[in-house]
Amino acid sequence: MTSLSPLDPAGVDAAVEAALAAYAAATTLDDLKEARLAHSGDKAPLSLANREIKELAPSDKAAAGKTMGAARGRLGAALAARTAELEAERDARVLVEEAVDITLPVERGAVGARHPLESLQERMCDVFVSMGWEVAEGPEMEAEWFNFDALNFDPDHPAREMQDTFFIEPPSSGLLLRTHTSPVQVRAALERRDALVHQGRGIYVVCPGKTFRTDELDATHTPVFHQIEGLAIDKGLTMAHLKGTLDHFARAMFGPDAVTRLRPSFFPFTEPSAEMDLRCFVCGGDDAECRTCRGTGWIEWGGCGMTHPNVLVAAGIDPELYTAFAFGMGIERTLMFRHGVADMRDMVEGDVRFSQQFGMEI
Repeated sequence: MTSLSPLDPAGVDAAVEAALAAYAAATTLDDLKEARLAHSGDKAPLSLANREIKELAPSDKAAAGKTMGAARGRLGAALAARTAELEAERDARVLVEEAVDITLPVERGAVGARHPLESLQERMCDVFVSMGWEVAEGPEMEAEWFNFDALNFDPDHPAREMQDTFFIEPPSSGLLLRTHTSPVQVRAALERRDALVHQGRGIYVVCPGKTFRTDELDATHTPVFHQIEGLAIDKGLTMAHLKGTLDHFARAMFGPDAVTRLRPSFFPFTEPSAEMDLRCFVCGGDDAECRTCRGTGWIEWGGCGMTHPNVLVAAGIDPELYTAFAFGMGIERTLMFRHGVADMRDMVEGDVRFSQQFGMEI
């Protein structure tokens, strides 16, 4: 590299002109950076000449400083101008090359959805949580004692037979897939018994979950289905408390105009027992030919009643001091009523289009 003297104005001008030409010839910002380093970098002739000023005689420093200052000023102005030009060209090119036509059709990934049974189950639980109840859960593979004996089912009750219940091999294991969520009620009563007896804290639990029975899959039945059951144990509870609770629940599920009735029935674990019916949503009870209610004006929703004293005894609770009520509804059946789902198979076949109709409710 040829040495350049700060006292050589002609040489400095030549170096500046060479730098200006290199800046002008640069077509990209990267090229301009290389040109700047070559002509203005630490090892460039102009930079080395500028550093020599401190070695000059005092009488020469003023002239050399003036020459080099003018040279640096020209280079700086030219570099800034060329940088602005190349940045403008780059930005214009990016706008063209990276432009996106937002009117073009695109292939969007299919958006999933929460299953309506899950979101409905949570909504149902929220109704009871808002009333101060607790949500209780239990195992799906259950002991026969919790599923039947503790709930006052006789040893020869038909529900125990293989055609109704999935028993776990070997049959002597005493294990089965629970046929209802009522075992959770017994477990909840056992866990909270001390608080009830010694602290006077009533037991109010709602038990949602999956249940299993050996039913054939058709439009109104499925071998795996969901229930929500409730149990309240306290001093002085009556059928009036049960009716008020279920009326509130029905209005929360089906709107403020929902009408209910209790119809006498029988369940081993309640006495007295009742079926809870809803006024027909389709005909309101005014159409004798209605296919939904079959002309009765009512649709069965679930079972309920005052908890049998034997069930309280099984949980270690004195039925002379405490009374209780219980109820249970099918979540699939509730979904069918709320949204007009005609075929239960649509809920279990896994077609995401079914779930997407109900959105992404949180």
